Amino acid sequence: MPDAASRLTTLLEQLLETPLPVRVRVWDGSEAGPPGTPTLVVRNRRALRRLLFKPGELGLARAWVAGDLTVEGDLYTALALMSGLIWERGEDARGLGALLRDPAARAAVRGLMKLAGPPLPPAPPPEEVRRPGHLHTRRTDRRAISHHYDVGNDFYGLVLGPSMVYSCAYWPAPEPDATLEQAQYDKLELISRKLALKPGQRLLDVGCGWGSMAIHAAREHGVSVVGVTLSQEQAVYARKRVADEGLTDKVEIRVQDYRDVTDGPYDAISSIGMAEHVGAARYLEYASDLHALLKPGGRLLNHQIGRRPQRDESAYHVDEFIDAYVFPDGELAPVGTTVTQLERAGFEVRDVESIREHYALTLRRWVANLEADWDRAVRLTSPGRARVWRLYMAASALAFERNRIGVNQVLAVKTPESGASGMPLRARTWGAPDA
Repeated sequence: MPDAASRLTTLLEQLLETPLPVRVRVWDGSEAGPPGTPTLVVRNRRALRRLLFKPGELGLARAWVAGDLTVEGDLYTALALMSGLIWERGEDARGLGALLRDPAARAAVRGLMKLAGPPLPPAPPPEEVRRPGHLHTRRTDRRAISHHYDVGNDFYGLVLGPSMVYSCAYWPAPEPDATLEQAQYDKLELISRKLALKPGQRLLDVGCGWGSMAIHAAREHGVSVVGVTLSQEQAVYARKRVADEGLTDKVEIRVQDYRDVTDGPYDAISSIGMAEHVGAARYLEYASDLHALLKPGGRLLNHQIGRRPQRDESAYHVDEFIDAYVFPDGELAPVGTTVTQLERAGFEVRDVESIREHYALTLRRWVANLEADWDRAVRLTSPGRARVWRLYMAASALAFERNRIGVNQVLAVKTPESGASGMPLRARTWGAPDA
């Protein structure tokens, strides 16, 4: 009788109609598959039950987060090899209904069920979010933000490094000696120059995180800053950083929904890695609220992850793993949709810069930080949570590299009726308007 690894490999290849691109080792120690590739380690039969009861990406994610499934060897290589089976099968992939109408596929499923053991669906890992849907009310947004950002400031410090910036850095080049901290400084400075910040101005930083942009703007450009976040842990940390920098007279950190900010007008607004949480149904409201908070001639810098447009936009659905374990209720939109909504709110969009490759480099540095201090990361959170972050950041790095997703800085102006935008005549000449 074939060993468990050979049986599993044969059944999966029969079901997927393609050879497995990685080696497989299972609970009895047996191995099968191409040598010289990363090894997918199926630690127990429960991993198979998770896949059978929730086929596809979410079943794999549950097995990974629970520790029933892991990878030996380079994780990026393993994900790249398996991406064609998980994320990139496209329109030619057969749905579950079509599979079960195929006698050979039904036989493969029966074989997998027999190999998996007693047919009881395992409970999802405790790290999985359960919520009623993409409501984007103030209450659900607070819960979603808390799930992702209130993991622990020490954990984020381990992953992000001293800069404590949780968004795409801006790299001069991918040389090994380029530091994450300098690249994050350069990103904050790029945003400051696009906004033409100068002493005496007021800046609203929406989704201020741990205060890095607020501190940079106040320290380097002399502006007064209000930073708002829904995360209590972020606010506590940011306020301490502000005090340590001696900037309490320049920076105020609030636990506040951006929809509740009423003390405009501001000269400039930065929104860095926050708009992904807004949701398509609320995006025009978001853009309109920020427009109302700006002075005439004020600038908005919207730094946001975007996805590729689909032929049928109504078919878009949120990635199951990301939605259940990483960013509950997060939604991505094509950059063209973002620009349209900003214009509908009254903004004049003056520049769009894609920095997609920069995010891949940033994520690889974050993964390296996590892997280098793995035991401490597990102590600071939980084994499941650490596995979530490792998988999502590594998979996201590949997604940026392959142009499945991107990140864009959109500079928009609340141009007054006179038409005087205050922008320099030459594109990408950031700074104060021409004299």
